[in-house]
Parts: sequence; C-alpha cells; structure tokens
Amino acid sequence: MNVIQTRAAAPRRFGRIVAVLVPALLLSACSGAASVTTPTPSDSGWESTYAQPDPVVLAPLRGTAAASAALAHPSIAVKIDNHAAARPQIGLERADIIFEELVEGGITRYVAVWHSDVPDEVGPVRSIRPMDPDIMSPFGGIAAFSGGAQTFLDMIKAAPVFSAIFDYDNSGIFSRTSTKSAPHNVILQANELVGRHTDLPAPAQQFAYAPSVAASSAMVDGTPISAINTRFSNSRWPGWTWDAAAGTYLRSQEGAPDLDSNGAQLAATNVVTLRVDIDNTYGYVPKTTMIGSGEASVSTGGQTLSATWVKDSQTAPIRLVDRNGVTVRLAPGNTWIELVPTAQGSVELLP
Repeated sequence: MNVIQTRAAAPRRFGRIVAVLVPALLLSACSGAASVTTPTPSDSGWESTYAQPDPVVLAPLRGTAAASAALAHPSIAVKIDNHAAARPQIGLERADIIFEELVEGGITRYVAVWHSDVPDEVGPVRSIRPMDPDIMSPFGGIAAFSGGAQTFLDMIKAAPVFSAIFDYDNSGIFSRTSTKSAPHNVILQANELVGRHTDLPAPAQQFAYAPSVAASSAMVDGTPISAINTRFSNSRWPGWTWDAAAGTYLRSQEGAPDLDSNGAQLAATNVVTLRVDIDNTYGYVPKTTMIGSGEASVSTGGQTLSATWVKDSQTAPIRLVDRNGVTVRLAPGNTWIELVPTAQGSVELLP
C-alpha cells in the first residue's frame, strides 16, 4: 500500500517543479545582455504599388479579349481603294471587319472598319458610294472618305456618323503620298482622327462570337471547304484558300496573292459571303442593296455553313442565322464580308 501511494505522488511533485522552473527561465532570458525588440512602423508607413488591372471585355467588332480602356473610343469606317494602282493598301491587315462591294466599271472597293487596332495611317482613301451609309451606320463613330457625288454626300451626312471628308479637310488629317499616283494616293491619319473624337461612343457589337474557333457555328455544323471563289464581274474575282498550317484564310485577287503593305498575304479568320441585289437607280453607279435579306455562307476553320443574312434598317446590324433560325456565331478574329451580286456574280465553294 505504501509503494502505491509513493508512485502516485511522484507526478504531482514533478509538475510542481516544472511550474516553478518555467517562470524562472523566462525571467533569466529577459535579464540577458541581448534584448528583444518589437519593430514599429516607420513614420511614412507602407504603401502598396499594386494597381488594379482594367476589366477585360470582348472587343465588339472582333470578339477577342481586350482591356476595356483600350476600347473606349469610336470605330472608324474608311472607304478604301481597290484599283490595281492602289495596291498594296495600307492598314487593311489590321481592320476588324472589311466589306467588299461592287462599284462602277466592274471593279470593287472596300469599307474597312477599325476599332480594336487603329493604325497610324490607312489608305488609299476613295469617294463615297450610295450603299455606304447603310454599311457604315450600324457602327456609328467616324466615316472617312475622299468626297463623292452630292447626292451621295447628302446621304452619308444624314446618317448617324461623323463624316471626315478629304475634299473639305484643312486640318492636315488627310494627305497625298508620293509613292502612288493620283487619285489613288490619299492617306488618312486614322489614329489621330479617332483621338480627336473620343467623345463619340464605341461601336455596338455587330455579330455573335463563339469563345473559340472550335466552338464557332461553321466548325460545329458546317462542312469542310478548302477554297472560296467569288466573282463580282469579269474584272474582279477575289478568292480565299484555307491554310490549315496557319489556321487562317489567305486572300487572292484575279488568281494572284493579295498582299498587304508589309508583303504578307492578306488573311481572315472568318470569311462571310452575302448574295445581294444591285439597284441601278443611280445609273452607271451600282448600289448594293443592304436592307433586306438573302443567302449567305460563313466560313471558319476550314469549314463552311450555309446561312441567311438579314438587315432590317439602315442602322440595324447584319444578322446571320442558320437554316434552323439559330444565330450564327463567328470565331474570335477579323472578318471579311464579300457582297457578291446575285445576278452577275457567283460564289463557288470547293471541298
């Protein structure tokens, strides 16, 4: 019985020793030669250099991600020459959307629209035509051209865009380059012009975009097509060939590669063909009928989808729907739109 009592008491004595030693050790450490100090904030304090990044949004005319601040400006739609003497054009490779339209003499011109990437210079700039107000109005912003017949000038001045006209410019925003012959040599300082009109709103989104090429409507529901051959007249037949290695469509004109000012072949992520009627109200100047509907094809990622285009009014964007009435989604990237005449033109899709 005594042994059991002695073993039971031992832990209690040890606990008392530990309790006595801990305060003693702490007291001994505090009385040493080296003292422990607690750092205090400096008088100036600490300031973070972290900057909140701009919100990322989709570029309305390209469907690609961009900082919202980089898109806080109007778009600029410019009438661009496509005469042989005007080639290679300046800045086409950086446009978000390009429309090719029939003009007099069977040749074509472009309405090129820049927003997400505005070059310092674009051109050569040419005169307005009767369908251009219907093409440019949905974008709002700035419309730039070199002049035109008074009837066509009155039409674009009545549209909801700011008109920048070479014939009436005295600010130096337009100039003539010595590298090309007149009238194919008018150059526009595009980025500077946009910078002068930041009070104008950014454009509304024109088309629906998929998050990737693979998710685009043509890739999901289309059929493989390797070449798109269009014909506007006996003088103009542009074409597109799918380059699988580059993942893009390469453009040609009259069978020859169509080059930009850097010597590279013009390319597109999306190629859209619209079959359009031609209005001959203005005599020898054809007017592409843009308000209405018709057949379309949408090519992305080496595949093509049959569709219908609809445009309800001058200010309404073009809507693309498939055979089931479902909105067509383009891939993120640049888009070329070929406005091919229904009567004298043609579209050939080759597997």
